[in-house]
Amino acid sequence: AVVVPAWNEAGKIGEVVRKVPRRFAATVIVVDDCSGDDTAGEARAAGAEVVIRHEINQGVGAGIRTGLLEAKRRGIEFAAILSGDDQHEPDQLPRILVPLFAGEADLVQGSRWLPGGATPGIPPTRRWLTQIYPRLFQLASGFPITDGTNGMRAFRLALLDDPRIQLSQSWLDRYELEPYLLFQAIRSRYRIREAPVTVRYHGRGTTKMRLFQDGWRILRPLVFLRFGLRH
Repeated sequence: AVVVPAWNEAGKIGEVVRKVPRRFAATVIVVDDCSGDDTAGEARAAGAEVVIRHEINQGVGAGIRTGLLEAKRRGIEFAAILSGDDQHEPDQLPRILVPLFAGEADLVQGSRWLPGGATPGIPPTRRWLTQIYPRLFQLASGFPITDGTNGMRAFRLALLDDPRIQLSQSWLDRYELEPYLLFQAIRSRYRIREAPVTVRYHGRGTTKMRLFQDGWRILRPLVFLRFGLRH
């Protein structure tokens, strides 16, 4: 399954759904996080098999969680995550899925900074922030990684059965969930790989992240987990 969290992505979400290569992903699950536009309708029209709408805006982490749990409920073995704003290239899904299918990894993290990755249109501020974060992640986890904030990743859904990985916690509703999942998978000694991917920046409106408030949200899992303040 490909899980796509989306909030007010009309004009983009249809392209994301249409570009998913169906020979690798039979099910596309779009989670509309209480959009004020026709994100849900556009996703259905583009061919998404499952469209779930949150009646209250909860955050990107909650959207991902809803999609992953739906995939698991359907008996799907692997899930990939793509951004709903058309930043990622769905035709690159084989890069993160093939190592899973081959039994070589349990989680594959997409990296824009590995050779073969790309960042067309990246603003200077976003460039240095996304290069600093992996260093902080390694400092906290001890695991060398080149890209800790890229939302394109794939993993075996069996990881969600591990009691050490508790995605249901409410503090993971926004940007915390993705670094939490990666950190706990590393800590639990699952096999982690990185694969080069493209992250495309479309200019103004590319991201809904707020520098300071949401910057803290992606940092705090490192602090909380490193010092045992959360689990």
